[in-house]
Amino acid sequence: MASSEEQINHDESVDNAEQPFLSHIIELRSRILRGMLVVVLIFIPLFFIAEDLYRFIAAPLMAHLPDGGNMIATGVASPFLTPFKTTIYASIFLGMPFLLHQIWGFVSPGLYLHEKKFALPLLFSSIVLFYLGMAFAYYAVFPLIFAFFASVTPEGVTMMTDINSYLDFVLKLFFAFGFAFEIPIATLLLVWSGLSTPDSLARKRPYIIVGCFVLGMLLTPPDIISQLMLAVPMWILFEIGILLARFIERRSVEPD
Repeated sequence: MASSEEQINHDESVDNAEQPFLSHIIELRSRILRGMLVVVLIFIPLFFIAEDLYRFIAAPLMAHLPDGGNMIATGVASPFLTPFKTTIYASIFLGMPFLLHQIWGFVSPGLYLHEKKFALPLLFSSIVLFYLGMAFAYYAVFPLIFAFFASVTPEGVTMMTDINSYLDFVLKLFFAFGFAFEIPIATLLLVWSGLSTPDSLARKRPYIIVGCFVLGMLLTPPDIISQLMLAVPMWILFEIGILLARFIERRSVEPD
């Protein structure tokens, strides 16, 4: 662990290492180009399995279609563009650790040592939590909501979903659950920045719970199952964030 003298020297170097605005713009452009290059490099091999990727994404719905049921393409170019769009998003999702690493590399020179000590674990945790949120949506939420939709299909109506509409639907849920799982990180940042305290957040629990259910209603389809499966984890993750904030707060006041 860095000594007090090392921390002071590091923080002073941060204060003194001012660079022209143009150099920041050049570095930002360089890191954006690196991120785009990585996404393209991931995209190229994935494009050859684009149909397999889409079948994987569509599997939760296909499993609940009636016997002989299929998805349809209502747009002329949808059979090509939808797998293409799937591959682009898959490339971005897979390249997210590198993209966030580029963001970290851009902002870290301006951080003090104690800020870096917290920021790097938070960055790693945010990546893991986002992927966990997507996995929870795919493996837990999708099977339930598509089973529900299939069960309430009126008699005489054939359930045939457009492939592009389905992709937009699941991407919305992926992002909703991915960002919802970032709640512990947001809670820690509120406490770490001094904008709030664990006790203050705990006193706002009733409003947070209502907000979770409102967001669940706005970000998910109009069925009670998906709304509950977003709202309840958000509430639980908020409570986890408070517990972690209290733990870190106690550790920070303990004598070395």
